[in-house]
This record gives sequence, structure tokens and C-alpha cells, in this order.
Amino acid sequence: MFTSIFYALRPFLAFAVATLLFLTLSRLGLSLWQLDRFEEPSSLLTLVINGFRIDLSAVGYIFALPALAHIWFLGTKMEKAWFTVLKCYFFVAALAFIFFELATPAFITEYGFRPNRLFIEYLNYPEEVSKMLINGHLLTLIIVFSLLVLPSKYIWQKLELVVQQPPQLPRYTWKKKLLSFFTLFLLVFLCARGTLGHRPINPAFVYFSTDPLINSLTLNSAYSVAHAYDQFGDEKNAAKLYGKMEDDRVIELVRQESKQPLESFKNDNLPTLTKRPPSFKGQPKNLVIILEESLGAQYVSSLGGIPLTPEIDKLNQEGWAFKRLYATGTRSVRGIEAVITGFTPTPSRAVVKLDKSQKDFFTIASLLKENGYETQFIYGGESHFDNMKSFFLGNGFTDIVDFNDIENPQFVASWGASDGDLFNQADIELTKLHNEGKPFFSFIFTSSNHDPFEIPDSIVSPIQYTDEQLQQYDGKELLRHKAIQYADYVLGQFIAKAKMQAYWENTIFLVVADHDARATGKDLVPINNFHIPGVILNSGKEPTLDKRIVSQIDLAPTLLSLMGIENISPMLGQDLTDPTASNRAMMQYAENFAYMINDEVTILQPSKAPLNFQYNYELNKISPIDINRDTSEIALAHVLWGSLAYKNHWYSLKKE
Repeated sequence: MFTSIFYALRPFLAFAVATLLFLTLSRLGLSLWQLDRFEEPSSLLTLVINGFRIDLSAVGYIFALPALAHIWFLGTKMEKAWFTVLKCYFFVAALAFIFFELATPAFITEYGFRPNRLFIEYLNYPEEVSKMLINGHLLTLIIVFSLLVLPSKYIWQKLELVVQQPPQLPRYTWKKKLLSFFTLFLLVFLCARGTLGHRPINPAFVYFSTDPLINSLTLNSAYSVAHAYDQFGDEKNAAKLYGKMEDDRVIELVRQESKQPLESFKNDNLPTLTKRPPSFKGQPKNLVIILEESLGAQYVSSLGGIPLTPEIDKLNQEGWAFKRLYATGTRSVRGIEAVITGFTPTPSRAVVKLDKSQKDFFTIASLLKENGYETQFIYGGESHFDNMKSFFLGNGFTDIVDFNDIENPQFVASWGASDGDLFNQADIELTKLHNEGKPFFSFIFTSSNHDPFEIPDSIVSPIQYTDEQLQQYDGKELLRHKAIQYADYVLGQFIAKAKMQAYWENTIFLVVADHDARATGKDLVPINNFHIPGVILNSGKEPTLDKRIVSQIDLAPTLLSLMGIENISPMLGQDLTDPTASNRAMMQYAENFAYMINDEVTILQPSKAPLNFQYNYELNKISPIDINRDTSEIALAHVLWGSLAYKNHWYSLKKE
């Protein structure tokens, strides 16, 4: 009997041992690479133990389907064919595990995590992503696929030993088959579930560190990507991640923190819809928003960064600049979501990409369109990328200008026409809109400061580094610096040209980043990497450097106020023309959410209690403090609000 069970289990046991050994060695290698992130030796042991549990779960899921079928083929005419199928199945699974582990170092370098949902999202845009990979990461591609192909023959041969059966297999009676089946089923079930508790194992179950990279290393990359894919169907309902709160309480708290009079909220079907009078009372002005790709404050000297953006530094002296402006996320679509819709960040994808927000979802374009404005999006690449075109056309934008519309581009990179070409076209478009005599809103989105940073040497003179400075940066980072220099240079040229044009006088300009270049670090949410530049030109205010804490979601209400447009919207951002407004920001970092009020930060993690920290702006450091239940409740309300508003169609202009 036991011999029968052993031979039934043998292929799965052999493959499982090999897979677990490989994943453990890979995890140890990655951990040694990032050894400086471990504050104490015991953390490495915890990582290995917790990681082994995740690996067991991954193996259990991989085995689920073949394990259910395996026993019933033994001792039948289909046995030989079944073992061939099993060998192929194991071969594909082995290559998948190897591929994701090989891709991990490059992904960690760029994003600070193992491959996750970003890995999946980029698959929707093969043309753009393939250009980026070939032009900027060719060596990495060659190494990964070489290391994947070279051992393939060896793996195939060894799998023959894994699935090979002895010449004389035991005779499998129905009794033996049933016993073997239930034994295998029980083992696979327990491995996949990972625990005897009431909920199966998940990433939060094994996370133990306040360093997000260490937590990420606890997983294996195939599991990380599979888990991210599984979450897409549910769109990461925030209540399942962070905890529940009554809808009425969520609404009460987000209304309270919007700083609007509670009596101004009169629509039960749209709980945050309110009317805000503008601060400017004259003829309504035009609006141009320039969203700069991947530009963190760390590259802006007037914000404490390195001196790569003299033009933005100059604009910060001329306009209403924000010293402590924070992005809501780490992706361009998250920046678009915040700046154009004023929507709070969620653990789900940005609303630009979600099904229910493709029509009748509030944007400042839809509001301005109702007020008689021409609304336009200008982009140097393909506007379908990240679903921008669909979202914009369904929500108030009437004109899309993208790569195919740009006249005689000077140079074209992986992501489209250069920023210089983009701004030349923008000047043409703005002049045309002005000449038509209608008020207009134009949204310009740059792309040159994006990996792989293909800036010709002849375009702009490189910054002069000292030998000591050069040692701080690798070649890739120096390419990024050059791209930032170029993006800043052509921005300055465009603003200088715009000042000479007829459309300048009655137009408010906002220059703001979508997000920082990358967000990595030991903190659960690396707040410093959410710090971005932002400046409003032609605001009607004297040049000033606003030292309040400001969120990207505060920009849209502020712009409408400066334009002289009555703001009837569901936005929760605050009008910064009110001197008592803001001093709060919110940030979504993968599955962690941070809510900052003054310098106190509440961080929410999936399936864990809230944590509170004090943030030192000068040192860019957070320090743990005692739990503040009031701010923790406010943070939870805001992260839940987005999921509720999206699900219930609450973020709309329609007076249902």
C-alpha cells in the first residue's frame, strides 16, 4: 500500500524539492545582494522561513490540476501519454519560475519590489515596452533569455528522471487509487493553503518588516505576479485590504477633511458633490497644465535637490511654487488621476484604466466643457497608451493631439516625439485655440524623461560633474540626469516663447510632475520619493514659495478657483487660495497607503494594524510614534472612499 502511494507521489515530490531548493537559493542570493537592508541577522532567518511557506503555497497551486488527474491515469492505457504531458507541464512551470527570478534584479533596481502588477500592466502595450526594453535594457534581456535557454535542455533531461516510473509499477486497485488520490489531494491542499487558520496564506501573512523590499523578497516572483493578477478581478477592494468602516462614517470623515461646510453637501446620490465659489471674480481664464514625466524634487535645487533644472528653479521664483507638494502615486496614470480628476489614490489601478470610469467620471475637462471651454490633450506618443485616449474622450476632452499629429518632429524616441517637438506643437495648438476666440483648457503630457532616456548628444550640453559626484551615479543614472536636463531646457524654451504669444495673458499655467523618477527605500512608504515640483504661473498672486504640505489632488480645485470657475464637483482636494487649507497629503505605494497631516504620517498595510510615524522633512526620515486612533480612522476613511466612490458611481457631475 505505502509503495503504491509513494510511486503515485514520486513525480510531484521530486519536482517540489527541486523547485523549493531553487527558490530558496534565489531568495538567499537576492537577500545577500540587498544585505545592507537587513538591520539584524534574525531578519534573514525570518525571511527564509516565511519565504519557504510562500514557496510551498506556490508549488501547491502549481500542482493542483495535475494532482487531481494523476492517479486516475496510473495503470491505464493512457499512462505513458500522461507522463509525457506531466513532463511538459513541469518543464513549462520550471521555466516560468526561472524566468521570473531572473527578471527580478532588474525590476528591483527600477521599482524597489519584486515583479508585481506593473509587470502585468505593461504587457498590454507590447510595442512601447519592447522599444523601451530593446533600447534601454538590451543587455539585461540578453542575459535573462540566455540564462533561461541554456539550461533548458538539461532541465528537460532531468525531468525524464522525475517522471520516470519503474518497469514494474504496483497494481493500482480502486482502493489504492482512492487512498493515493486523497493523500496527494491533502498534501497539495495544505501546501497551497499554507495555514490551518480560517484564511489561506497571502503576502500580508508572511510580511514582517517595515522595509517594503524585504517584505517583497519574502515572496517568490512567480507568486508575486500571480497574486497581482488575481487581484485584478476584484480591483483590490480597499476594505478587504485595510479593514471595514460603515459607509456613512467614511462619507462623514472625507467631508470633514475636505474643509467644506457640511451643509454644502446636499446630494445623497453623490455624497461629496459640493459647490465652491472661485476666488477670482473676473472673466474666466484659460488653463494649460504641463505634466512633466518622472520629475522628483530630488532633481530640483530650489526644492533641496541636485541642480538639474535651472528653468524650473527660475519658474519657482516667478510663480506660485509649492515647496512640499506630494504625488499620490508612482505611475503616470496615478498622476493624471490626481491632477485631472482630483480622485484620491486607491490600491486598485488608477481610474484612467478602470472600466466603470470610462464615461461620466468627473474630470476638470468635463466641468470646463460644461462651461463652454474647448478641451484638449497633447501628447508626444501614442495616446492609447495606458488607456488615456479612451478615458479622456469619455470624460470631457474633445480633442486629442498625439504623435501622428506632430509636424516634422526633430527626433523620435521609444515613447514618441521629443518634448521639444511636443512643445512646438503645443504652441501651434494654443495659438489656434486662442484665435478661435473660445476659452480653452489644454493638458500637455511630456515623455522624454522616461527610460531609456534617448537624448541625442547634440541637443543640450551635459551637466558638469566633479569626479566625486560622478562616483555617486552609474551610467543609467547619468542618462536620466541628461534627460531631466533636456526636459527642463525645452520646458524653459516653451514658457519663454509662450510669454510672447497672445494666449499667454489670459491663461493660467500649471507645471507639475506626475511622480518621482523612482520610489525606493527602507520605509513602508518612502515619502521623500513622492515629493515633486509644482508651480502655477499667471495665478494673480505675487511670486511665492508655499511651504504648506500639498497633495496633487489639491491642484484641480485651486486652478478652478484661480480661473474664476464655479467648482461644482465631487473632488475632495482643497482650494489652496484659502490660507487655512491643506497641510495634508496622501500617497499610495503598491499596497501601502500613507496619510500625512502636518508631519504626522499614518501608514496602512494589508491585513495589519495602522502604524503612526513622525516625518522629519529635513532628514527625509520617519520615526515611529504611538498610535493615533483619530488620524488612523481618517486615513482608513480616505483609502476606502475611492473604492466606494468608484463602485457606486459617486464621482460624477450627473445630478442623479
